[in-house]
Amino acid sequence: MTWERDNIAAMAGYVSGEQPDNIDTIKLNTNENPYPPSPAVGRLLRDFDATVLRRYPPARADRFRGLAATLHGVKRENIIATRGGDELLRLVMTTFVDPGVPVGMTYPTYSLYPVLARIQDCPVVEIPLLDDWRLPPGMASDLNAAGVKVTFLVNPHAPSGTLRPLDQVRGLADELNGILLLDEAYVDFVDPDQRHDAVRLLDQCPNMIILRSMSKGYSLAGLRFGYGIGPSGLIEPMLNKTRDSYNVDVLAQEIATAALDDQRHASQGWMAVREERQRLTAAFAAMHIPVAQSQANFLLATLGARAPSLHRGLRESGILVRYFDAPGLTDKLRITVGTPEENDRLLSHLGRLIPAD
Repeated sequence: MTWERDNIAAMAGYVSGEQPDNIDTIKLNTNENPYPPSPAVGRLLRDFDATVLRRYPPARADRFRGLAATLHGVKRENIIATRGGDELLRLVMTTFVDPGVPVGMTYPTYSLYPVLARIQDCPVVEIPLLDDWRLPPGMASDLNAAGVKVTFLVNPHAPSGTLRPLDQVRGLADELNGILLLDEAYVDFVDPDQRHDAVRLLDQCPNMIILRSMSKGYSLAGLRFGYGIGPSGLIEPMLNKTRDSYNVDVLAQEIATAALDDQRHASQGWMAVREERQRLTAAFAAMHIPVAQSQANFLLATLGARAPSLHRGLRESGILVRYFDAPGLTDKLRITVGTPEENDRLLSHLGRLIPAD
């Protein structure tokens, strides 16, 4: 006998990347930032007054929201702070999508999206990407015909790392009958010459919510803090109705605020990741390993039928990368950009595992 709802009993849960206990393991499997967070975070933790924990935290994280609003050139009412970006995804589902109403996304994409849809007992409409990871023509029409209420689009894309131009994002939002959740968890690693700033689209796209994460760009994956940016009409019901009470704790709010305020430190880490991403891309090309043109902090490498064995071989060598046993991805490995030393070890082990042509 089970007490679960039928749709919960029938579904599979989200499978996160492996988190090893061995501190010597090189973790290139969960897209964590290889560089430490702002020194301001360390100072805050060292000097934190634990007596404040006896009281509830600021309910709406107004100080963080005000700083984020200033950074992005919007108003505080356009920002919601969440317990990681994943809470924002769940809030969008529970606030705007009735059970049984379809939810749209590309394939492949972030594997939590379909899990959240099934928790809400919503059918999933997947639109396969083209072979070069581009959005197919007629995507919005297909989603509208299916009655989709919310569409999830991660940009830069996961797991390829490719970036959708802003005109494509705006075009999709314009054509959709429902809400577009633009997941920008990896946007901090986009090359500056791309001039990518989706926030400026919000005045033209009243049906769009942008997800931002402190996990990747600010080296705070262990904190679980994210935020949403959107029109006040979409932010307000999540902020004042469906959000958990005191959803982000006081320590998390202070740490996230300190990290966000130190843009100089964060940008140095972004630049270092971009440089290593470029170096890894060139090294893979020299090894005749195709990779997608990534603007994220990872690369998707095509390795053919040997991908599963290379995944195992690297793991046995103390290097974790991500293998997805899913259609269209079984010949690929997703590899997080690490420090120069970690990347050197990765390349050295790959060189030994891959026979010379």
